[in-house]
Amino acid sequence: MSFRGKVAQGISDMFLVWRRELRKVFHDQGVLIFFILVPLVYPLLYALIYNYEVAREVPAVVVDDSGSSLSRQFARMVDGTPDVRIVARCADMGEARRMIGEGEAYGIIYFPSDFTDRLARGEQSQVSLFCDMSGLLYYKAMLLSATEVSLELNADIKVARAGGTTAEQDAVSAMPIEYEEVALFNPQNGFASFLIPAVLVLVIQQTLLLGIGLSVGTDRERNRFNDLVPISRHYNGTLRLVMGKAFAYFLVYAVVGIYVLCVVPWIFDLPRLAEPATFLAFMLPYVMACIFFSMALSVFVRNRETSMLMFVFTSVPLLFLSGISWPATAIPAFWRGFSWLFPSTFGIKGYVAINSMGATLDEVAVYYVALWVQAGVYFILTCVVYRWEIVSSRRHAIADYRRARNQSA
Repeated sequence: MSFRGKVAQGISDMFLVWRRELRKVFHDQGVLIFFILVPLVYPLLYALIYNYEVAREVPAVVVDDSGSSLSRQFARMVDGTPDVRIVARCADMGEARRMIGEGEAYGIIYFPSDFTDRLARGEQSQVSLFCDMSGLLYYKAMLLSATEVSLELNADIKVARAGGTTAEQDAVSAMPIEYEEVALFNPQNGFASFLIPAVLVLVIQQTLLLGIGLSVGTDRERNRFNDLVPISRHYNGTLRLVMGKAFAYFLVYAVVGIYVLCVVPWIFDLPRLAEPATFLAFMLPYVMACIFFSMALSVFVRNRETSMLMFVFTSVPLLFLSGISWPATAIPAFWRGFSWLFPSTFGIKGYVAINSMGATLDEVAVYYVALWVQAGVYFILTCVVYRWEIVSSRRHAIADYRRARNQSA
């Protein structure tokens, strides 16, 4: 056969593999769940859980040993903030601790008996805040509310002590240095805007790992010799086999990726500052890297259940290793280097920078190049392991043929 004929045959075989793999995706219920249902439902479930963004109306109790008008005003102002709700005024700290222990409150605001007396003497007074640190969002809500109220009351006390001043002088006394707080890239200071983008990117990698692993496990169970590659002349070429399968997965995840990374943030009004061209250019190597990464690891899958045992537990560690939920600079060097093996590490950082911060492709060039390198390395690795599987299938077929011939003889 001429070179042109071989090329045409290779392309024809590649599209045959593509059609069969695509048909398998939509006819295997398990693969369909991981490729379609999980990416469709899982992001919605996560986003709905964190849809409130911040903790509001955190229940707290007050222990007021001062009993003064100022301490009562402080408690009322804290109760008036959107983040904290005063649910009880306890007689002593013992009663307040019991309420914390029973889950009726998550914090205690304590006014000492000399709270107002110290202020009257011109001394610095104190308000103690005790928080249940098992929930950091509760601590944040209570600390911010108490701090804002204390700053406002401090300003009122300073103005009152100044006495006989003009309105302009009162404004200067209350706030000598004017400040303005601007929350960059996360105006709600919300948990969903911070965490959900990272989860969305990780969903793509993990569902590909599970779906491709399940498909490979099915192929092995249906193969007489538990081989990955069927004995067929259409599957003899490594490149046509790898590209045919990868093209089928890419076609599915081109649609799934747009839904997960574009539609879901739009539904829940998460930050969306990405330029469409920048977003598509960045996600192309990420999806390709995830596909070839999943195909390379899938050779270790021996049956349908193996992929669940091997890959499900990795989701939470990979989220931590990405450097989003925990600062990358605080991660030990070994684990930081280990995280570079996974496309999700660079994909999460790049997607968050592009979509939540409006970064350009040049500004995420390190992550962009790293994903292309991963796509190339994992493509080569996939070709190597699939070539090994092709040779193994041939060897088993020859051995089976010889065995059958000897038996007939």
